[in-house]
Amino acid sequence: MTDAALPAPSSPSPAARSAAEIDWRRLVLGFGAMVIGQFMAILDIQIVAASLPQIQAGVGASTDQVSWIQTAYLIPEVVMIPLSGYLSRLWGTQRVFLMSCLGFMVMSVLTGLSSSIDMMIITRALQGFIGGAMIPTVFAVAFTAFPPEKRITASVIMGLIVTLAPTVGPTLGGHLTEWLSWRWLFFINVPTGVLVLFGVARWGAFDKGDPSLAKGFDWFGLAVMAVFLMSLQFVLEEGAKDNWFEDGGILLLTVVAAVGGVVFVWRQLTYANPIVELRAFANRNFTIGVAMTAMSGASLFGGTFLLPQFLGRVRHYSASEVGTTMMVSGLSMFATGPLAGRLVRRVDPRVPMCVGFAMAGIGMYMAHAVTKDWGFWEFAGVQACRGVGVMIAMIATQQITMSTLPQHMVKNASGLVNLSRNTGGAIGLALLATSISNQTALYYMGLSSEIGQGDARMAGMMQGLTARMAQLGVSDPGGAARKAIGGMLEQQATVLAFGDTFTLLAFGCFIAAGVALLARPARNAPPPPSDAH
Repeated sequence: MTDAALPAPSSPSPAARSAAEIDWRRLVLGFGAMVIGQFMAILDIQIVAASLPQIQAGVGASTDQVSWIQTAYLIPEVVMIPLSGYLSRLWGTQRVFLMSCLGFMVMSVLTGLSSSIDMMIITRALQGFIGGAMIPTVFAVAFTAFPPEKRITASVIMGLIVTLAPTVGPTLGGHLTEWLSWRWLFFINVPTGVLVLFGVARWGAFDKGDPSLAKGFDWFGLAVMAVFLMSLQFVLEEGAKDNWFEDGGILLLTVVAAVGGVVFVWRQLTYANPIVELRAFANRNFTIGVAMTAMSGASLFGGTFLLPQFLGRVRHYSASEVGTTMMVSGLSMFATGPLAGRLVRRVDPRVPMCVGFAMAGIGMYMAHAVTKDWGFWEFAGVQACRGVGVMIAMIATQQITMSTLPQHMVKNASGLVNLSRNTGGAIGLALLATSISNQTALYYMGLSSEIGQGDARMAGMMQGLTARMAQLGVSDPGGAARKAIGGMLEQQATVLAFGDTFTLLAFGCFIAAGVALLARPARNAPPPPSDAH
């Protein structure tokens, strides 16, 4: 199906009006309030990362249980992200956003008041599900309420939010826990949420809903979508921890996700009133853009995952030290945003998209020769190059993805774009975590086999360590020496594994840079099409 064949109602959209007719004060204040809400929702994914030990002690959870504080937020969130497009068309963007923000605040308070891990997991799941609508609705407003020539500026703002929120989340969370308590990781959403509610209620009336969409709501499609996406997200989040298909539960959920995905696609393509409009994939640029968005998600979340892991496991940095080191990435993205916006306006967006992914790949490849002594300054160049590249690629990708879509598809498409970013990030994290685990085991076996008992250097080191342990009064100096040598081998194997994993992520970015050139030329300021309201 071609874009020309897609139906488009005749009522004018806000984007169809000239810039002179737009109430810029209302638009900027309303959009700004929604952006703050989006930042809040994305921030809450990572804000608990540096404070899990304190939360674990506070609610009496085990190590396995406490990991669900993040997982429980992410799994139901992926259901709401594509559903939000349908709800925005049904009720209007303002009403959906207000309900999402209010529910998010209530669940944040209940999570902060949790006295058990079971209660916290339930409230975090509801927090992620209800708050998930705040993320894609902002994206839709940027491409419907703003005139075409201003959409790149809106994209720059969203790009800063999407990249900065997960970067500063662990740092902010660590400081809040240190200054106040871990409960303020969730209570902090209340004053921010009140500001968002006021701003959106006063200035956020960008469109009207279509109540007729309530007729024939696809409950079966919703159930299949929930089963498919939640099963897929669970497999991606927990698979690496459970050795993937060696675990019966992971294998079963993989089958459920595969079958559910096929049924979901069939249902959306055949039902008269689908929850998710998959016809957008008939647009070549949208399809390529979704793939590139998934890759940018993998690069964004992958880089944010790898560096703290290395600094914690190898350098034994504290949460505040990790946060300080990671700020280089956030600052480089923040500084690049306005420049990237100008670049995307002036040239074919395919060029900056290709250049951005290439820069992100170069940044990641700079760490392929990482050593155990790398710290702030060694990683500064890696982060700066990657941060600049990710920001350029993300803004160009948003323009490529949405610029050739009919306006009446934007709301549903925004949910699919944000879902692809989250799913790409989850796939990237799963692959990277598996790579670190497998490569560490392989390198450890290789190093152990190379250093046999007959090795003169090893024998000398063993004798020296044994004597040292004996001098320190250790009861079993030989065993302590062997343990120390094992620790050194483990550290070296871990460092080598991280080098390989940085390289893996770099090659993924290089491939994305090549695929970016397959998109069709995109107009930077397309003529305003008609809307669906």
